[in-house]
Amino acid sequence: MWGVAPRNSHDRRDRTPSIDSVSLAIIEQLQEDGRRPYAAIGKAVGLSEAAVRQRVQKLLDHGVMQIVAVTDPLTVGLRRQAMVGINVEGDLDPVADALTAMEEVEYVVMTAGSFDLLIEIVCEDDDHLLEMINKRIRTLPGVRTTESFVYLKLRKQTYTWGTR
Repeated sequence: MWGVAPRNSHDRRDRTPSIDSVSLAIIEQLQEDGRRPYAAIGKAVGLSEAAVRQRVQKLLDHGVMQIVAVTDPLTVGLRRQAMVGINVEGDLDPVADALTAMEEVEYVVMTAGSFDLLIEIVCEDDDHLLEMINKRIRTLPGVRTTESFVYLKLRKQTYTWGTR
């Protein structure tokens, strides 16, 4: 699937410009099909191809969005996904930074509630998941506890937030 996802940046609110309705319409077009030609987008939003190209580049440059290929993990040999709740002693930043650096970790969220951090990890199989949790996550300095939520079936995954 092709799509547009928000850029992963912990400080994006400090540097994100305000977005007008035309830019939102461009983002919606790209969320439907990240390979849609600029000319087709221009026709849909009432701009020239060149104007769309400029706006898309600005959105990319300002970190408002990124255009990526979104895969189904199962089709590329990654058969185990899990959400992991993590409680941390002390400063969250070093733990969040270490998790962010791990290839298997898809996203890291600092939260208020039962967990200090929530992460999503994608692994090859259960052995890989166990290695990630037991050897790499639980051994990080500051990690106090973890709780894993293994995905049995993914029913919905969209990337259309921010425009509706």
